Amino acid sequence: MKPFPCRSLAAAAVLLSFLVPNSVLHADYKPGRIAAALQPFVSQNTLAGAVTLVASKDKVLSLEAVGWSDIGKKKTMQTDDVFWIASMSKAMTAAGLMILVDEGKVKLDDPVEKYLPEFAGQMLAVKGDDGRFELKKPSQPITVRQILCHTSGMPFKSSIEQPVLDIYPLRQRTISYAVTPLQTEPGAAYQYSNAGINTAAEIIEIVTGKKFEDFMNERLIEPLGMKDTTFWPDEDQVERLAKSYKPNASKDGLEETTVTQLTYPLTSTKRQCMPAGGYFSTAMDVSKFCRMLLNKGTLNGKKILSADAVKQMTTVQSGEAKTKDQLADYGFGLKITTKEGGEDALSVGSYGHGGAYATQMWVDPVRERVVILMVQHGGFPFDAGKKINPTVLKAALE
Repeated sequence: MKPFPCRSLAAAAVLLSFLVPNSVLHADYKPGRIAAALQPFVSQNTLAGAVTLVASKDKVLSLEAVGWSDIGKKKTMQTDDVFWIASMSKAMTAAGLMILVDEGKVKLDDPVEKYLPEFAGQMLAVKGDDGRFELKKPSQPITVRQILCHTSGMPFKSSIEQPVLDIYPLRQRTISYAVTPLQTEPGAAYQYSNAGINTAAEIIEIVTGKKFEDFMNERLIEPLGMKDTTFWPDEDQVERLAKSYKPNASKDGLEETTVTQLTYPLTSTKRQCMPAGGYFSTAMDVSKFCRMLLNKGTLNGKKILSADAVKQMTTVQSGEAKTKDQLADYGFGLKITTKEGGEDALSVGSYGHGGAYATQMWVDPVRERVVILMVQHGGFPFDAGKKINPTVLKAALE
């Protein structure tokens, strides 16, 4: 990997604020605030580049790009650049399952084993006083609700998901989850779990008789016009894919890296879909999904979800099983802001999700505002990196 510690290169990055047509942008909003706020991070070589978007219920207010999509080639970031959005995919998968809940084909408090019988024999690993583990039957089976809000007790992944997460078909992964012991009693604790969300996707396949990716395309992705959202980017999308960066060995700059959780080439259909974290997308596409939620399930006259389904997705579902974040708890595929405080300026009741390489989406229903941040970083080299998200939100919401 070639390092990029030279601050002179980063400082040379031109602040870019690309405007989309007036028919898309709100006429009264002046773009450029977020790009200007992020430029110092690019100049000090903390951030390679970013695309940001701000929207209301019915309009895109700002679409901006700053910095580089490829530092080595001095390729400037473009507003239609593609990013691996990783765990932001979880909210989309949850929405897919809620479509079936709306239709009465799935019930949230049903045991998962009703749809996937292999889970009927699932065991719980209990640690004894002597430090040794014993397998016991859990006091209750895991439910659909619990797999959507990370309280099922399932681990993050199973032992077969090595060295990357997209090797095995969804069916094989689901079977591996069923034979992997639960780590806590169902409903007793919050434990972030790719396995749970992937299991939700398998329920979609079993109930509909369709491949997960086909169902999602038919019922969510295509109706919302999310033309660049896919598990398998084509050659054009790969050409627009922003390079990934991480701190270099000396922690004083950036070096290029890859998406280490995925198999290459990314265009290969031999790769398996990863419902918990495999989508690639653009800022504009993600904003359409968020605006649909903000509009209680409908966008541009197309109803995706009922208002009740959106309410359940965006309401805390984790109960007494608290997350480690003192300001937020979990809905269905979404983190929910429950207390004011911190630096992010979000209203109580705001919701969203991040991705492993630092992409973020936020919806503030009090302000009726959507904020998208698309970057591709496996960590930041300076403490200043912790201020990127608050900087974006302050510029977008104040």
